[in-house]
Amino acid sequence: MRPPRVPPQPAARSAAWPVGLLVALCFTTLPLFLALSPGRPTLFDVWQQMGIKVTVHYDDETKPSEPSDSPPESPRRDILLGGLLSPDIDEATCRSRYLSSLYRSPSPHSPSPYLVSRLRKYEALHRRCGPGTPLYDKSVRQLASAHHSMGLAECSYLVWAPAGDHLGDRVLSMASTFLYALLTRRVFLVDMGRDMVGLFCEPFPGASWELPPAGFPARNLTRQLRRGSERSYGNLIAAKKVSDQDPSGVRSESLPSYAYLHLAHDYQLPDQLFFCDADQTVLGKVNWLVLQSDLYFAPGLFLVPQFEDELRWMFPAADTVFHHVGRYLLHPSNKVWKVIAGYYASYMARFDERIGIQIATLAGKNPVPAEAYIEQVTACTSQEKILPEVDPDAASTDYDAAATSKVVLVGSVAPECGERLRSMYYEHATVTGESVSVLQQPGAAGKQPRNQEVLVEMFLQSYCNVSVASGWSTVGYVGHGLAGVKPWLVLSLPGNKTVARPPCVRATSMEPCFHAPPSYDCRAKKNGDLGAVLRYLRHCEDVDGGLKLFD
Repeated sequence: MRPPRVPPQPAARSAAWPVGLLVALCFTTLPLFLALSPGRPTLFDVWQQMGIKVTVHYDDETKPSEPSDSPPESPRRDILLGGLLSPDIDEATCRSRYLSSLYRSPSPHSPSPYLVSRLRKYEALHRRCGPGTPLYDKSVRQLASAHHSMGLAECSYLVWAPAGDHLGDRVLSMASTFLYALLTRRVFLVDMGRDMVGLFCEPFPGASWELPPAGFPARNLTRQLRRGSERSYGNLIAAKKVSDQDPSGVRSESLPSYAYLHLAHDYQLPDQLFFCDADQTVLGKVNWLVLQSDLYFAPGLFLVPQFEDELRWMFPAADTVFHHVGRYLLHPSNKVWKVIAGYYASYMARFDERIGIQIATLAGKNPVPAEAYIEQVTACTSQEKILPEVDPDAASTDYDAAATSKVVLVGSVAPECGERLRSMYYEHATVTGESVSVLQQPGAAGKQPRNQEVLVEMFLQSYCNVSVASGWSTVGYVGHGLAGVKPWLVLSLPGNKTVARPPCVRATSMEPCFHAPPSYDCRAKKNGDLGAVLRYLRHCEDVDGGLKLFD
């Protein structure tokens, strides 16, 4: 039997009370006196010397300098995203880097410690070997020779050059190329081209990721490189200038000073051998690689056995690759961020539920009348209870901003889609009594440069809690990938342009689709179904034959 609890004795309590008060006064007043004395240590210094850990939180909205683009009532959040971002870039140079995550719901997907470690090591590599360093200048001079220099170079490089006209395609290929640079310990450089200048911040602290305008002999060739180019890896294999049959026997001095990797949608064998283990061993001996792609080819990197373990260490959840790489690499410049933040604050911030609808009619692939597509979208949002149905016999009540529960951001190359949806909820009441506000993407009038419009749209879509996107839409892929949400994918309409059944499906993961994976199975050394090779690779819901990562 437990003995009864003995209450404290009054005499002991009365004797201890003055002593405790004296200790408390000394503890608080002495450090304060020292802190206020000139030339003395600060209050924080005194506490830290006494072994007291002091943590200071700076809420962005409390800073008096530039509060205009800070989210209202911004909570205390981990703006470095679990160590994904380095704190070594000044906030003033890139506002979106530290503020963008505050506009989204907190991500349930934390980066792995190994990925964080690899990113810090990459940043050190970029500072040591990037443009403007002696090692970079030395490597550029070596490019003037016709062939690879003798010996293993201290720095090797991977240059991304734009392919295709659509920014969504380019952004996905940039993320894939950076991942390839991480895996191969190469310095990642970008040749933006005129139509992408000024869109993004520098992502790496203390160094630039842009290919300098002078000094790189192949820079002018990046506009001319295409499938079958003389320096393309596929052509080098076809001409038997390099061989992947015995990678260990390929001598460095026999390799070209740089090689071109063509990974665009029209690539064929032997360019597709890029995803083979032996070919990666050969490419590892070439100091400079120039890559063009309009694809999200990151899933294909998992097919390379020598990359497989490290990819799993970096991404224990395979369906978080773009979510982490995109949030690390892609930060709108201050000019673009001002548009994004201003629109969000004016039209989206007050809503708890934000629904993004991204409609791509894909005129070049399967032309779809806007009227038919909007019927498919409304069928999807109704069937999946994403948006409330309207009562055709009930007129809409007076708009009350306080009563509005949902906001819908419609991004589309066909403005009539958003106008149709807006009219539907403006003219009729909903059967649930909810009020729905429909917004059209900013810049739809064509007052901004096209690529800036697309970048603004992608980031605003990424601030939505729910995503509905057309199949094949790379803008949609980027939006819900950054947001970290699984989208509802609107399926292609049948040939008779009637609503497909079902009108949409929930994606198995938030990962983008690799639209044109290789047909050659390197492991089996024959054409095969690459969707059956690895347990975390399967075919896309919206693209026949496409591949995507899931977990």
